[in-house]
Amino acid sequence: MFFLISIPVKRFTFATKFEKHNIECWNMKELEKIIAKKLLQIKAIKLQPANPFIWASGWKSPIYCDNRKTLSYPAIRNTIKIELARTIEENYPEVTAIAGVATGAIAQGALVADLLGLPFVYIRSERKDHGLENLIEGELRTDAKVVIVEDLISTGLSSLKAVQAVRNFGCKVVGMVAIFTHGFPVAKKKFEEAKVPLITLSNYNAIIEEAVRINYISEDDVEILQEWRKAPDKWEG
Repeated sequence: MFFLISIPVKRFTFATKFEKHNIECWNMKELEKIIAKKLLQIKAIKLQPANPFIWASGWKSPIYCDNRKTLSYPAIRNTIKIELARTIEENYPEVTAIAGVATGAIAQGALVADLLGLPFVYIRSERKDHGLENLIEGELRTDAKVVIVEDLISTGLSSLKAVQAVRNFGCKVVGMVAIFTHGFPVAKKKFEEAKVPLITLSNYNAIIEEAVRINYISEDDVEILQEWRKAPDKWEG
């Protein structure tokens, strides 16, 4: 029996993928709200304006984000995978490889690459001190056009370090996608200076709006949360 296939073997069209996964298409504003709701539901994002967290950097923060939790919830994991893949397909059609930033975006990046039918590598934060001393793990062609997947954008330092690693390897970084961004002005400026287009599925404002809607935080808390974002390194809580 023969089957006529009108799509390339390498990649599937999104129409086919959405039919298979029965995924609804949302505009970006709707998507930001939906992802925000899901992240709050599973406590991947927590808000504590009155009892701040302490980040590894020493900063006090009213928000804590651990998007690795999304991997433990199949329906949410699948939605994020689909939406990251759709974002890449629609905005970076020239992509030929996907790279995940270690460690938080390795799993999600691999899922996205698999859905798109593209090669996958991951980028270490530091070069290995043994063996081949790799900074990029996997097989990456030097003429690859790479989209980098991140789980979280905060100051942008680690994300742009990954970008530089790919560029130093001889590849073109066509853009970056991420699940969530704090939306720090300093990060926005760094991405613009590095000429790296960034698209995220949700963001800080969407989280705050959803948190108010479900009575997770009060209107008074909103002012605290917005003040923190203006100068997180100086905020004392």
